[in-house]
Amino acid sequence: MAETQSSVVNEYEREPVPEKAWLGLKSYVGQFAGEHVAGTELMIGPLFLAAGVSAFDFIVGLLVGNLLAVLSWTFFTAPIATRVRLTLYCHLEKICGRKLVVVYNTVNGVMFTVLAGAMMTVSATVLGVYFNFAMPQLSDTLPPGIGWVVAVLLTGALFSVVAAKGYRFVATFANYAAPWMVLVFVLFGVISLRKLGVTSLGNFWEIASTQIWTGGAPQPGQVKFTFWHVLFFSWFCNMAWHIGMADLSLFRFARKSWYGVASAAGMYIGHFMAWIAASTLYAVQLRADPTNTAVLPGPLAYSACGVAGLLCVIAAGWTTANPTLYRAGLAFQSLIPNSSRVKATLITGLVASVTAVFPIVTMKLLGFVSLWGMILMPMGAVIFADFWILPKLGMRSEFAAKTGLPLNWAAAAAWVASMVFCVALLAVFGADKIFFVSLPGWFVTVLLYIVLSKRIQRKAAL
Repeated sequence: MAETQSSVVNEYEREPVPEKAWLGLKSYVGQFAGEHVAGTELMIGPLFLAAGVSAFDFIVGLLVGNLLAVLSWTFFTAPIATRVRLTLYCHLEKICGRKLVVVYNTVNGVMFTVLAGAMMTVSATVLGVYFNFAMPQLSDTLPPGIGWVVAVLLTGALFSVVAAKGYRFVATFANYAAPWMVLVFVLFGVISLRKLGVTSLGNFWEIASTQIWTGGAPQPGQVKFTFWHVLFFSWFCNMAWHIGMADLSLFRFARKSWYGVASAAGMYIGHFMAWIAASTLYAVQLRADPTNTAVLPGPLAYSACGVAGLLCVIAAGWTTANPTLYRAGLAFQSLIPNSSRVKATLITGLVASVTAVFPIVTMKLLGFVSLWGMILMPMGAVIFADFWILPKLGMRSEFAAKTGLPLNWAAAAAWVASMVFCVALLAVFGADKIFFVSLPGWFVTVLLYIVLSKRIQRKAAL
């Protein structure tokens, strides 16, 4: 019995995933739909309205940006994942050496943990509807009261236990929850649009551009969004997952590399339809009371669909927090290879719950995920260059593993230089450009890594 239980939660953290454990396309469609039709969509959608975006910039920007995200998963992440079939952290150790991976995994795990905390924050707002305790406002950074703290900690404990069960359990839960959540988000949009006066496709655009996404001034403390802000945010909000290669850990189970197209289920059902639906909920709230600028998923969902809306928020936050905690657990477990992933995930969940008590990340979610992508993107660029480019230039990939180097200085220098470059761009052009700087930063990383790798490998050959 002990062996059977152990095999069920075998995640192959330190070895390639064997063929017997490969998963079909359905698992990834459900996973992406469940993860990206999420409680955070009820945060992000309203934040676009708070940023004063126009209807054209919002809808067309989402169409293009989400397509670029799908292509990134399909052509950047999945092909490497299905060839090496290792976790991000194990593969990165072969390239960069143990010492650099310890630093990277710590940073990555911390940021995954904070994001998981944001998901817990979202679901905890449901309890606020029923128990009527104070909940955070758009400008809050500290917990508003003891009721909020207890609700977040209870929610976090539940999420952590599920995430500790492993990827197969996470994917199964998402497959069951995703179809129902999609239906409720559709209802959010339909009910809200009717309340705003939309009766047909004929008058949708007029109301959308005059009552929902009006293109007016942003709310205090928010960045004014244009078409380019929407495009780059929708493309790069998951940059750490696709171009940053974090989803090597998920796609290593995929039977085929083209399963990367499954990400479209998340991008167009979640980051397109759900963001639009959430925006309309917020527009209804502002129309009823222009002074009520609070972005609270629980009350927003309850106002549209009652108890079904609240259940959707709980499930949506759950299905997003689960894989996020799973990734964070892998990151921290990799720091101590012989440690238990289950224990690492549970401890990570506890830390995430504590961070979730403070609403500062959730209320600044747009900026946080862009900062995250900027910090973690360079290692994805290193992996891309190491796998595809170095062999074509006559250099060795996975240089640290092949030479026993504890630290690949080419990767370390490229990572640091890329972040310095991006920060310098922000200093020159303004912090609101954080949505854009990762793209040039990726090219800088690739170029530096190639040049420095050639230098280091030439010295090693002497």
